[in-house]
Amino acid sequence: MLRPDPSPALVASFRAAAARMAGLGLVNPALAVEAIGFAVRDGRWIGVLVTPWCMNLVAAPCDPRAWPAVAPGAKVRLTFPAGDFEFVGAHDGAAGEYLACSLFSPVFEFADQVTARAVAEQALVALLDAGTAHESGPIERRIEAPLTRRDLLRGSFLRGDDGARG
Repeated sequence: MLRPDPSPALVASFRAAAARMAGLGLVNPALAVEAIGFAVRDGRWIGVLVTPWCMNLVAAPCDPRAWPAVAPGAKVRLTFPAGDFEFVGAHDGAAGEYLACSLFSPVFEFADQVTARAVAEQALVALLDAGTAHESGPIERRIEAPLTRRDLLRGSFLRGDDGARG
């Protein structure tokens, strides 16, 4: 039996956690919990989970029988067109087993949910594009300067450049 999309259960669990964490110093109050782009890719659910304290790439089984057992906290590498990425095993009472790869933590780089959502969408595009592969992984780069809409749409935060054309 194939597992349904785990993102609604993850969102519900993380929204409950967000309510408990409100006001803590590691929380960006401009952000909310949201699942971005969850779809089946290579036999597993892949998407990005945005929260007020982190943004994680999430992988979850479509068929739990074909999913390798990964203990919570244990690390495993998954291969995507853009390269290999390290994930940490996790378990949620409602969503079941899943793997998480930190993209941003904390998430103070994001002024609003719209920007966080756009970055999550671009991270998924980059993950699935072999042309973005390089040694450190295209979606592991942290944004060091304020992100403009122009930089985001040109994808320069993923390439690590300043957007200059050469």
